[in-house]
Amino acid sequence: MKPAARRKARKLAVQAIYSWQLTQNSMSDIEAQFLTDNDTSKIDVDYFLALVRGVAGQSNTLDASLEPFLDRPLKDLDQVERAVLRLAAFELRERLDVPYKVAINEAIELAKAFGADDSHRFVNGVLDKAIDSLRAARQ
Repeated sequence: MKPAARRKARKLAVQAIYSWQLTQNSMSDIEAQFLTDNDTSKIDVDYFLALVRGVAGQSNTLDASLEPFLDRPLKDLDQVERAVLRLAAFELRERLDVPYKVAINEAIELAKAFGADDSHRFVNGVLDKAIDSLRAARQ
């Protein structure tokens, strides 16, 4: 699958994760809604599903792996930043087929697209500090 299809999958996934965080609806309901409401012809749907199911299923583990690198409690993070960091942490921990630089750069781009003005700097700083422990968890 083309990198653009994965990029679109990540973009949709971060929106689904954000929705899940806010609504507390089941991820299966949210993924069904997102797949119904969006043109999926140019999206890597399998990757989208892997991301949203992975983040929903491992959110406590992902949060615990990020917390040592945050400058404030996770619960105080902006919802967009939390969604982006969870997605990136999942990708860094579980998707060793994705180069870490790609995962971090994609997270920065997602933070630029959806977050506040300096969200991308915050996301970059956290992931730069967390990369070794996130990758080490699976190697």
